[in-house]
Amino acid sequence: MTGKKVTRRQFVADSGKIGLGVMIVPRHVLGGVGFQAPSDTINFAVVGFGGMGAENALELAKTENLVAFADVDFAYSAKKVEERLKDDQKKDRPEGIVLKQKFDKAARYSDFREMLDKQKDIDGVVIATPDHLHAVVAKAAMQSGKHVYVQKPLTYSVHEARVLRDLAVANPKLATQMGNQGHSRDSAFLVNEWIQAGIIGPVRQVEVWTNRPVVYWPQGVPTPTGGPPPAPPPSPFGNPFSFRHVNQLLASAMGSYPVPPGLRWDLYVGPVPEDVPYHPIYHPFNWRGWINFGVGALGDMGAHLIDHPFWALGLGLPTSIEATSTQWGTVPIPPDPKAAAGSREFRGYNKPVSYPVATAVHYQFAARGAQPAVKLNWYDGGLYPPRPDLLPDDVPLKSEGGVILIGDKGVLMHDTYGANPRLFPVGLAEDAAIVPRTYARIVGSHEMNWVKAIKGEAKTSCPFEYAAPLTETMLLGLVALRTGQGRKILYDGAQMRVTNVPEANQYLTREYRAGWAV
Repeated sequence: MTGKKVTRRQFVADSGKIGLGVMIVPRHVLGGVGFQAPSDTINFAVVGFGGMGAENALELAKTENLVAFADVDFAYSAKKVEERLKDDQKKDRPEGIVLKQKFDKAARYSDFREMLDKQKDIDGVVIATPDHLHAVVAKAAMQSGKHVYVQKPLTYSVHEARVLRDLAVANPKLATQMGNQGHSRDSAFLVNEWIQAGIIGPVRQVEVWTNRPVVYWPQGVPTPTGGPPPAPPPSPFGNPFSFRHVNQLLASAMGSYPVPPGLRWDLYVGPVPEDVPYHPIYHPFNWRGWINFGVGALGDMGAHLIDHPFWALGLGLPTSIEATSTQWGTVPIPPDPKAAAGSREFRGYNKPVSYPVATAVHYQFAARGAQPAVKLNWYDGGLYPPRPDLLPDDVPLKSEGGVILIGDKGVLMHDTYGANPRLFPVGLAEDAAIVPRTYARIVGSHEMNWVKAIKGEAKTSCPFEYAAPLTETMLLGLVALRTGQGRKILYDGAQMRVTNVPEANQYLTREYRAGWAV
């Protein structure tokens, strides 16, 4: 923030000292309806404007100053801003008009590093890139002294979550917030109060599910090759159309595409160590299902669903994780005669490139004081949990997802973002009605909560000190999945180490292109 705020009292006192008879009173001193003094306004920038970045900016631009943005695809960013000029009834949206005015005036950069180096008037940075860039940008912004708002998931890897947590702890004056907006809603606080008041009794099991990625983005598909279709392989079964051959045909059928004009694909790929040819199956939006760029449904919805039981029960990091899934999307790696005999490289293998369509992950959490150990089960891709005995048969499990906390006396069920919490048996609602409020509610939006924290008027509801272990828990599900089906990994959270399967530890971090490491 720039300038010094002048209070009304200070102004009157100073006027008396000077002895002025008549003078013009500045509007920012006397105030005015809808007016915010420049000294009360933060300058924010956005990295990644084409999706949630535009939505976050829409909220922030109502009162704050968008001074710059960085994006690899200016045309797509501009399109997303245009889409926000009208509401669903095709009527003008005042906030959309304000956003476009500020967007058109903002300095624009293709490379966020150039923006951070040249744009010295930035107070806070919103980061809404694909997952693989979150920690790279956030670390650079924090080291430049900027407050940061990072879309969920906070990071791409467990290691990166630890790095951002440590940076936040070392820089307590920086306001940090992860963009899981349900963490600031009244219903989320209500879930905490009911659980912690013991309305459903001790909780030993939690069921979580989402319909992602079905109908949202492709997973379980091979890397596009753009080459000619391969010849059918010989088959001992008389039919060459094996699963592998069908995938090879699909990879060929997706074709190849030139990089669109104006798209900085090199910066989009960023820290990924391998060269990934451009294809529209990655950008825009569909990047989430690809291992190079995203972390699948767990990264997309875990922060909106696992968040609430993790918070209400104070779970901490899990002690064990196991996972199972449908087929990964793969690309065949040919045999390497120079590799060690008997190794998979010597034989050739299928390298995973996109996450499975459906996944189930089972977490175990240790007892916490008087609270018992908890098993949390995650399902995605259209899989549902088994219905608890205490949940009436006529209560549907919503297709978009939800959470069921199973206690000794009943169950608490809520929708995505912690919305619409309800209790079964329904008689428990009488006890819940008299539970006192023990959590202060967030006034305004999740984004404005971050702004108020920057101004020293509030604390962020989801700072990195909380968001990092939540993200680590989510990502440990993928560590277990990549370790292999039918294997349980045991996790030492204090040491950030898988203790029983040494090769699993490679999935706690990632490889980086030179110059991009976190």
